[in-house]
Amino acid sequence: MSKLTAWLTPENDRKRKIRAIAFTVLIAVLLTVVCIYCAGEYGFALFVITPLFIGICPVIIYGKKKPITRSDAFYIGSLTLLFYCFAMMLFALEGLICIIMALPFAFFLVWIGSVIGYEVISKKPKGGAPTIIALLFIIPVFSFIEKDSAPSITSVTTGIDIDASPEVVWKNVVEFPQLNEPTEFLFKTGVAYPINARIKGNGAGAIRYCNFTTGSFVEPITVWNEPKLLAFDVLEQPAPMKEINFWDVDAPHLHDYFVSKKGQFKLIALPNGNTRLEGTTWYYHRIKPEFYWRMWSNYIVHSIHNRVLKHIKANSERTNLQD
Repeated sequence: MSKLTAWLTPENDRKRKIRAIAFTVLIAVLLTVVCIYCAGEYGFALFVITPLFIGICPVIIYGKKKPITRSDAFYIGSLTLLFYCFAMMLFALEGLICIIMALPFAFFLVWIGSVIGYEVISKKPKGGAPTIIALLFIIPVFSFIEKDSAPSITSVTTGIDIDASPEVVWKNVVEFPQLNEPTEFLFKTGVAYPINARIKGNGAGAIRYCNFTTGSFVEPITVWNEPKLLAFDVLEQPAPMKEINFWDVDAPHLHDYFVSKKGQFKLIALPNGNTRLEGTTWYYHRIKPEFYWRMWSNYIVHSIHNRVLKHIKANSERTNLQD
């Protein structure tokens, strides 16, 4: 341990900074591998404690032989986070879009970690090593503990008013032709989006296929109340996105971590003869903290809903005009 400490804290300021960052990135990547591939968990250990570690560790190492300020601490912590993100992409552990989604929360936690590291090394220099060792123990242990926690199901509802009767809208809800290429920036980043829908059969028990750019949602119909309600379960679903990376990334979170359970289209007849169409998706994800990732997933689901609802609206109103 003394030899490692001596190697990590040379007198040369630049070398000490480089080694502090490199050591932290190496350990953080190894801990990430343990969380994802050994514990199978994208949770608090990965998205909360690991960023804290990234903020704490390099500050303690770098500040061991040189007084530093709070701004110095945050700078070195932020630099370490960016190199960690680059390493995640370089070793095909994660893609660019997911990293961008995580960064706002990660920077906040790195800032907290840098403050903790600054306080430790400023007021209790000998407490630096035990703090780092404790985090090295807590992260993998916590990732195995939290893996058994059950996710909660969330529903997202999006609505649109259509200048057509429920009978006309219904025909365009059950199945719809090819959608135009998306104009939304979100869908140009690799996030999967719907391209058409087909149905085999009629009534409850029929199978609807909502085809996305990454594959098909297989949706057995559970309620066929024409022209008021079409409800379905989700039997199979494709990957939620195609990662942007130097390599072809097939991260574990692309499989069974964002799970759509069921959905429905509700058609409400309006007094003027038009239709209020509401699409609802019930889903869960096994990525924590839920409050943060739910903001992203709700936004994505709303965007998918809007793409489909606008397409149904255009087709229904076109049919209405032709009639």
